[in-house]
Amino acid sequence: MNRTTLSLLAAATALAAVTGFGVLTAPDGTDPAAGAKAPARLPVERSALLCPAPSTSEVAETVYTSFTPPAAAGGAESQKGQAELKPSAAAANGTTADPGKAGPDKADGSETDEPKADADKADADKADTAKKPAVADKAVVTLAQPGKPVAAEADGADAPALVGTASGRLAPGWTTQQTTMVPAGGARGLLGVSCTAPDTDFWFPGASTARERQDYVHLTNPDDAAAVVDIELYGPNGALKSQLSDGIPVPARSSVPVLLSTLTSDPAAADATVHVTTRSGRVGAVVRSADDTTGSDWLPASADPAASLVLPGIPADATSVRLVAYAPGESDADLKIRLASPTGAITPAGGESLHVKSGMTASIDLKDVTKGEAGSLLLSPSQPGRATPVVAALRVVRGKGDKQEVAFIPATGPVGERATAADNRAKGTVLSLTAPTATAQVKVTASAGTEAGAQTTKTYTVKGGTTLAIPTPPVPAGLKGSYALTVETVSGGPVHAARTLEVPQDGIPMFTVQTLSDDRGTVEVPVAEQDLSVLDDRAKGS
Repeated sequence: MNRTTLSLLAAATALAAVTGFGVLTAPDGTDPAAGAKAPARLPVERSALLCPAPSTSEVAETVYTSFTPPAAAGGAESQKGQAELKPSAAAANGTTADPGKAGPDKADGSETDEPKADADKADADKADTAKKPAVADKAVVTLAQPGKPVAAEADGADAPALVGTASGRLAPGWTTQQTTMVPAGGARGLLGVSCTAPDTDFWFPGASTARERQDYVHLTNPDDAAAVVDIELYGPNGALKSQLSDGIPVPARSSVPVLLSTLTSDPAAADATVHVTTRSGRVGAVVRSADDTTGSDWLPASADPAASLVLPGIPADATSVRLVAYAPGESDADLKIRLASPTGAITPAGGESLHVKSGMTASIDLKDVTKGEAGSLLLSPSQPGRATPVVAALRVVRGKGDKQEVAFIPATGPVGERATAADNRAKGTVLSLTAPTATAQVKVTASAGTEAGAQTTKTYTVKGGTTLAIPTPPVPAGLKGSYALTVETVSGGPVHAARTLEVPQDGIPMFTVQTLSDDRGTVEVPVAEQDLSVLDDRAKGS
């Protein structure tokens, strides 16, 4: 390409950068980009995941399961790569994160020795220049090849938060599941979470500052510089007052749990929404909720605010389902509530709608909405012309009396091209697939096992407006250990998915639900194939 062509292309690029739209036209009025190829999709070359500290219980048993799907035809299977998760810096220094001393206050509300963070850059500088503990060299989980999951175990309260990266052929679609069994105590339960990618903005509807709840937001920093985090709390009457939630420092490659009830002096809110943002850096964020009556589990972040949301995977035998929503914009939201059942979308009796005031958290008790048939919740504007973005999550309880167990289901995006859930078992695994708008066909692949077993695949059709619950999803032949389930959209409308893992314990129906969303294993790359030298020739001849 010659200099004239480069200049014209640079001018068009600058125009697009300034105005958001640019058109490159030849002197004779023709469009030289006509017929240009669409951007190519190539595998990502690097991924990052962050796992929170699993539990403070001495009897906790944690399993990490890491997996990368095999490359598609023409993918990066032949490339080298590595994927591993290591303890965070605090754990490497021999100090386990103590929720009672996390954040600006102790759990009992007394001041710690840490000065309260201010709202300027000095906090980041101070945290960044503080003594940094050495990061442990030994990986807790190491993945060697795509298509073959690996598992590692950690017991007790000293299991640390993990920071990990994957590169090369192991980066596209890399996922790690953290599953913890706490058989007894106030935080008993089956706690499951898909380790998260670092980000700068998270919404957690469904949290609480009530006395009977112990909800901690875990903040994990993957980078070599400190991050500074703000936490905002919103109850049924709006923002909860706090002087302690601004400018919380998260040291480099470390994890900090913060007890939500210590961040505000306002009366306790049974239903609250937590908004986590970073002033500098990026973090992984997830909420660990514990209740003496219903046990404990992780509350992952909701999908980004949207006018219509899908919350997939409500168990058939749920005894209590509570919807919590928040409207972050300036307008109120009126939501229509429908249940995507196995036979079609229905309106729950007594739970037809929810009004969400701007800046406030709203909730509704849907009770045993599934009535013995697994389903998914569909939220949409009551009036199509008033589409107000919201975030939402479900608090789901199974069992009765002193044999209850809780799990959370956040609103989630579609599986897109591909999504994966790791740590599935031969028994107790249920896969839920929901097609909210149109019939879709999906391919479900069961990976090889962590110890033994051969990959197998099955295709399913999900009718529009329904939920297909698969109590016995594909299982690898000759399975030993656990395995991964990968869902791919083949045709039709969008599909939303969730995996439920059930592990009964002493008569308690312990369970955890993980939603599956697009793993973003590929990225669009422009194809620079159009020969723009014709512009120079035309310019010379004009």
